[in-house]
Amino acid sequence: MKLKTLLPIALVLASSSAYANYQLNLSIALSPQDPIAQALDAAKEKIEERSNGELAIQIFPNSQLGSDEDVVEQIRSGANIAILIDAGRLSEYQPELGILSAPYLVEDHRDYDQITSSALYSDWVESLADQSGLRLLNYNWFQGSRQMLTQNEINAPEDLSGVRIRTINSPVWVKTIEAMGATATPLPWSEVYSALQLGSIDGAEAQLTAAEGQNLHEVITHVALTNHIHLMTGIATSEQWFQSLPEELRIILDEELLSAGNEASIAIAEAQAAVQERMESEGVTFTEVDSELFRERVGGVYEELGYDQYRDQLFSQE
Repeated sequence: MKLKTLLPIALVLASSSAYANYQLNLSIALSPQDPIAQALDAAKEKIEERSNGELAIQIFPNSQLGSDEDVVEQIRSGANIAILIDAGRLSEYQPELGILSAPYLVEDHRDYDQITSSALYSDWVESLADQSGLRLLNYNWFQGSRQMLTQNEINAPEDLSGVRIRTINSPVWVKTIEAMGATATPLPWSEVYSALQLGSIDGAEAQLTAAEGQNLHEVITHVALTNHIHLMTGIATSEQWFQSLPEELRIILDEELLSAGNEASIAIAEAQAAVQERMESEGVTFTEVDSELFRERVGGVYEELGYDQYRDQLFSQE
């Protein structure tokens, strides 16, 4: 990693609490106003209270610690950092996990409970820790259903032809957006507003709460309700750092983050309709599309990435 990337991170982490025996610095791409950021603030207080201040949490919103890729590399090197991240990005280290970000995998975000309680998922999590040094603590943070945010109205896959859509930089995301008919353009989330403003992209796919947090309603005019991915995410940290914690602190961290994820997911699910109303009041037009037209397009993503076998295994388990 470049020195100019490392220096800001090192300076920020140097401000860690001098009183806690252990410190965890948590990176999220979301704004402080997002329900997930607020749930993490509440979890921070509970963790510090239950640990009697022995474990301190510091939250860095808006990707203040750098891009997800840079932060993940810091975590793999053993740094006391965690990140809110989707499984598509983790598939670089544990390919099977990528299916959790596959299109139209579930009908409702609560269906992920069946997946993350399976023995197969647990095996993937342990393999990820062993092979890459990344400990996935939990995977129950629903960020919202992904929609198409564009300058022109989208009703069918054909309307996305030649449209440059920002997406996440991982194979399952890129292939999904391309299969839906658009030109996939990976960019850091923090750069999306300016890219739309400058016209270097034509749209983005995102959940409504995050879009509102970045004021994207100021630079797009249409939202197509494709619901192509119900974005569930998890918190990953360094396996080396996690195992250095006393067992009681590992338990506190696990329990409070799991509880906060459940609470945040409920808040996000309830917030989506209200966000739509606010964006409509700002002049954004929402379009109900036939999701089956897009669903038919993305079946090949499973076959190309080898996810079809994992899908069958996950949903055939007791």
